[in-house]
This record gives sequence, structure tokens and C-alpha cells, in this order.
Amino acid sequence: MTTISWILLTYKVPAEPARGRVGVWRKIKAMGAVYLQNGVCLLPRTDDHLRRLKMLEHEIASLEGESVLLETMGLDTAQEEKVIARFRADRDEEYREFLGKCADFEAEIAKETADEHFTYAELEENDEDLKKLRSWIAKITKLDFYGGHLKDEAARRLAQCEVLLDTYARQVFEAQDENR
Repeated sequence: MTTISWILLTYKVPAEPARGRVGVWRKIKAMGAVYLQNGVCLLPRTDDHLRRLKMLEHEIASLEGESVLLETMGLDTAQEEKVIARFRADRDEEYREFLGKCADFEAEIAKETADEHFTYAELEENDEDLKKLRSWIAKITKLDFYGGHLKDEAARRLAQCEVLLDTYARQVFEAQDENR
């Protein structure tokens, strides 16, 4: 017998104004839902998700749309695994994008180091970039309900970025006259 339950949202929103339809889609994606098909999405059954989807149901009605919320579960383990695989695939796609931004960060530090551009302004800029990476991975991890395959790699890569920035910071401090 299956034990995982989900909340299924089916909805239809008028095409115009597009702003309303896009707003609904963004809110659903921001919750970490997977789309089974157009206008049909799924989230793990939690009190928070149920509350937020009920609020969204009200918003859809205000846009003169229609929606239905249902609690559902897979018919068997194979169906459960299909759904979980969809959640993992969505998170892994986000982790891949994150890993690409980590590579950009590493390349930027390497460039500044090679150019011996050891300034406080550059350090501040890179520190801000690292804060953005931290914030981004926190958002992805919050929506990673079933442990995406790239989660550990993303965490390791963030740790490498932190070490790189620490090393660069030491080089900046050593290069400044007031610290000699």
C-alpha cells in the first residue's frame, strides 16, 4: 500500500490578461510543484502547501478561472516513483543551472587572480555574488522534497566557491598597503 499523498491542483485561467495566468504559474512553480500536463500540477501534501493552494484557488477564482484541489496518491510504488522522479528531475535542472553559476563564479575569481586585481571593490562584488549563490541554493533545497541527484554536488560546489573567495580575500588583504 502506498503511503505518500499529494495535492493535485487542476486549473484553467483565461488567456487574457496574460499577467494573471503568468502570476498563477509563477506562484505554483515557486512552491516547487511539478506539472503533469497543462493546468494540472502536484505538490507533496503538507499543511503549508494546502494553505497556499487554497489561497491560490481564491486568486484563480478572482481571475474568473476555475480550479479543483484534490488529495491523491499513486496506485502503486511504480506510480509513486514516477512522480518522485519528476520532482527530482525538476530540482536537478535547477541544480544544473546553479552549478553553471558556480563555474562562472570560479572563472571570475580565477580571472581576477590571474590579473592580480586584488581590490576591496572586487572582493565586495565577489562577496555579493557568493551571497546570491547561497540564497539560490537555499531556495532550491527548500523545494527539493525528494532529494535531487545533484543536491550533494551543488553543496560541494558552493563550499568550493566559499574556499575560493576566502583565498582571494587573503590575497586582497595582503596586497593592500595598510595591512603590511
